[in-house]
Amino acid sequence: MGQAVELEIGERTVRLSNPEKVYFPERGFTKRDVADYYTAVGTGILRALRDRPTTLQRHPDGVTGEFFFQKRAPKNLPEWIPTERITFPSGRHADEICPTEVAAVVWAANLGTLSFHPWPVRRGAADHPDELRIDLDPQPGTDYTDAVGAARRLQELLDELGLRGWPKTSGGRGLHVFVPIAPRWTFVQVRAAAIAVARELERRAPQRITTAWWKEERGERIFVDYNQTARDRTIAAAYSIRPHPGARVSAPLRWEELDDARPEDFDLATMPERFTRLGDVHADMEEHAFALEPLLEMAERDMREHGMGDLPYPPDYPKMPGEPKRVQPSRARRP
Repeated sequence: MGQAVELEIGERTVRLSNPEKVYFPERGFTKRDVADYYTAVGTGILRALRDRPTTLQRHPDGVTGEFFFQKRAPKNLPEWIPTERITFPSGRHADEICPTEVAAVVWAANLGTLSFHPWPVRRGAADHPDELRIDLDPQPGTDYTDAVGAARRLQELLDELGLRGWPKTSGGRGLHVFVPIAPRWTFVQVRAAAIAVARELERRAPQRITTAWWKEERGERIFVDYNQTARDRTIAAAYSIRPHPGARVSAPLRWEELDDARPEDFDLATMPERFTRLGDVHADMEEHAFALEPLLEMAERDMREHGMGDLPYPPDYPKMPGEPKRVQPSRARRP
């Protein structure tokens, strides 16, 4: 696999073992290619991860091998990589890494990390999200083009409310739109805001967009996955390499690019050139922190005027106050 090499990343020296180990057989990309990629887009990936508790999606044998999600900081964590204690829905907790330097990203890449999954919170404020993340998830029979249509409706809604979102590809068929918010609300409140967004989009395009948690009810529509805003649910960071044979990456986009962009356009080979040419097209996101009141007012109105309360949480969550029965509709109808 080749001798280990030492990489100078900023003020740090990061050891890269087995640099020639092939991680993407279809493209021939190696561990060294992954490390070089994260160095090339360093300021972009760091902007997405800085001070955020981050789960590592590790593929130590490459994209074709076994993988796992590592939430707790590795035991051999360098002293210069800080951590933050986060609390899971079960009440248990863990200390997760919080990258503050590009070297931390490359260090994690040496462990076989392809994708980085940051919490929507910052170190020191782990119970108060500073991003509202809206996940537009194509269901069978739909594709990226349908997700773009849903994103356009979302853009219109956000504009009406005086909010702004920053879109990115998921690396698959879907789209993510992030809205930076002031860290004043709880996970429950932010999730309520996401549900309000989802319901309004569904009202405006019921044949194309759905809030249905149960797959059997979604049909050929774009599912707005409101539970991605629940505690301990994360979305792959911008610039993360995705576990796709073609080494696609989650690509930040400008709204004017949305219609012409395709997920396959952005990969480990093409993104560094784009980054050199355009820089981080989401760099200005950190200059904004919107208020959630317009969305929370929508949630209250849904409850008051339409009797729309909470929606089901993921199955591994404890039963939440006000949550409806967590039973698949077809099972609930059985005698």
